[in-house]
Amino acid sequence: MIKSGNLGYPRIGKNREWKKALEAFWSGKLDEKSFLEQLAEIRLDGLKRQREKGIDRIPVGDFTLYDHMLDTAVMFGLVPKRFDYKGGAVPLSVYYAMARGDREATACEMTKWFNTNYHYIVPELADAAPALTENRPLSAYREAKEKLGIAGKPVMVGLYTFLKLSKGYEPEQLGAWIDRLLPLYVQVFKELEAEGVEWVQVDEPILATSLTAEDMKRVSAVYEALAQAAPRLKVMLQTYFEAVDHYEAVISLPVRGIGLDFVHGSEQNLRSLTAFGFPEDKVLGAGVIDGRNIWRADLDAKLELLAQLSAVVPYERMIVQPSCSLLHVPVTTEPENKLDPVLKAALAFADEKLDELALLVKAVKEGKAAVAEELTASREAREALQQSPLRNRPSVQETVARLDAHPSRRASSFETRRKVQQQRWQLPLLPTTTIGSFPQTPEVRQARLKWRKGEWSNEQYETFIREQIKTWIELQEELGLDVFVHGEFERTDMVEFFGEKLDGFAFTSNGWVQSYGSRCVKPPVIYGDVAFVKPMTVAETVYAQSLANKPVKGMLTGPITILNWSFVRDDMPREQVAYQIALALRSEVEALEAAGIGMIQVDEPALREGLPLKRDKWADYLDWAVRAFRLSTSTVKDETQIHTHMCYSEFHDIIDAIRALDADVISIETSRSHGELIESFENNTYDKGIGLGVYDIHSPRVPSVEEMVAMIDRALRVLDPALFWINPDCGLKTRKQEETVASLRNMVEATKIAREKYAVKC
Repeated sequence: MIKSGNLGYPRIGKNREWKKALEAFWSGKLDEKSFLEQLAEIRLDGLKRQREKGIDRIPVGDFTLYDHMLDTAVMFGLVPKRFDYKGGAVPLSVYYAMARGDREATACEMTKWFNTNYHYIVPELADAAPALTENRPLSAYREAKEKLGIAGKPVMVGLYTFLKLSKGYEPEQLGAWIDRLLPLYVQVFKELEAEGVEWVQVDEPILATSLTAEDMKRVSAVYEALAQAAPRLKVMLQTYFEAVDHYEAVISLPVRGIGLDFVHGSEQNLRSLTAFGFPEDKVLGAGVIDGRNIWRADLDAKLELLAQLSAVVPYERMIVQPSCSLLHVPVTTEPENKLDPVLKAALAFADEKLDELALLVKAVKEGKAAVAEELTASREAREALQQSPLRNRPSVQETVARLDAHPSRRASSFETRRKVQQQRWQLPLLPTTTIGSFPQTPEVRQARLKWRKGEWSNEQYETFIREQIKTWIELQEELGLDVFVHGEFERTDMVEFFGEKLDGFAFTSNGWVQSYGSRCVKPPVIYGDVAFVKPMTVAETVYAQSLANKPVKGMLTGPITILNWSFVRDDMPREQVAYQIALALRSEVEALEAAGIGMIQVDEPALREGLPLKRDKWADYLDWAVRAFRLSTSTVKDETQIHTHMCYSEFHDIIDAIRALDADVISIETSRSHGELIESFENNTYDKGIGLGVYDIHSPRVPSVEEMVAMIDRALRVLDPALFWINPDCGLKTRKQEETVASLRNMVEATKIAREKYAVKC
């Protein structure tokens, strides 16, 4: 009969035990043996929780010491030469050096996992020699079976997805790399088969992107070879995040099961299933529960969807599962007792989503009457939130409905604004600045905790924050930076901070998800209409400016990043939510300008990650995303300089949209992939102010002056020195003070050298 399955469980632990163990190990407070024991305990606890929820197909091997793409690279010995890897089992020191860098070697590039806010480590293939160092899926299977008696479903990244997301080879070399890695995948499969493993989950989300017919021929050849090598091993080919375009080719692959996303690719996948059917020798993994958002599912609608699917695929060949791994949502709503009860009742985190899966399976097996009480409770919880006054603010909805009445373009051209701004600011060639935040030391975090607990008064906390601002204004003066920031010491997270001060947002106590490595974020919950209440950043920025003779930037998070880094209400289009946020932020931009702040940075690091996976949907998304940004920034005077910051990912793909933002200065996170970005500028001119990150803030390593000079030189081969800014890759919140000061000192020194070199050219 129908079964339930899961695709992946949050790694971080119920109380972020995983993060704490990693950071204790990195700081030397935990030895390797104790560290691995703690991680095993977290890993096994996650498996036990899934078993307790009644999940039939429990994934193993989805847990990681840092990142699953890094795990795959290491499993196949794909370690760049700069890490001095000698072959065999990869030591933890090398593994974490690839992720974070060390004194001798820069870290591997890090970028977004498709269109999510999870970051993966990009495998580098150029100088690596593939070899199977450890069969990780097999080790995970053995551990679960021996320790818990769970015959789990090993999970691994598919060969084609792995290669498509790797770097270090030319497109015409893809076939050769398939030939190199395929024997290693075959070896893994043979060992799993010999162990008696029944099912293996092979994640191929790349199949939900815009692939060519040639891609599909290669995918088919890969799975033909794997099927021949391990004919008794059942492969669940798992896609997610979108529908598959080459549906007929995908269902023809020699695998025993195919997982499809019926949340984010529902309409297209359902049309394909209905039009072309589904093979009688395969199992359908029906991804009907949203693995990326935190709202209770409409279980009545899900049961109707399952009934539709069953007209093509009988229930006995169906597995009900999430649309993707649950690593993108928090662990459980259990500790969220501070939330409004109406809101909490409408939420479903990972554990609650497993409950929903089990409930759907029970309803199919025993009939809806057997779960009538649970279905009614779920339905009533959703309806109560929908009827909330905060979801129905006429003033906000009417303003968005009259969007054309609001300016969405600056009054003057960039060239006109540039002249006015040059006259006002008198900045030197290659001006230096930082992206926004400075180190959030233990003292800063403890002060915030005391304030939140009520142990400190508002006055005590404000005094402390002002002391931090004053210290770092003085440090910026001493370092010789040209444009300052106040440091953002009052902010926990660049999205959470603004959400706490706008209407329509709610915040969890323990709703953490992994962003990269041990970095966890607690996304806000946008559950109602978004509205401006009062100025959010003016007091701290004005205070910082009062201490400095140089300009201090006002720092805001942009509407698209707030949208993409939040859990967003699912009862209206995301576009409409973005416009609500943009209009609220416009009020803050205008308040900063009115208070005398003449440089305002509206960060959009998540603009690129929001791109749909299908290229034919890009234009629509970019159109409303650009419009939302301009709605928030277009009412300022010519002399007010608008900055923005972005995380790099295939910049050339969206250069027209970035140009259309019409920001006066854009800074781009690019140090781990600097050369590739520069190559994109050889074919795409950019005619506004731009700063390319000259060092990687995600690594504790302090880069030398010479390294930064080389980065500046490379950029200025194709960019105009008169428009070029020099800055770190990103905010410095996660770094220590000594690292930050040393790196910025080197950055300023590198800038002095570059100014002498390029002064003649300007």
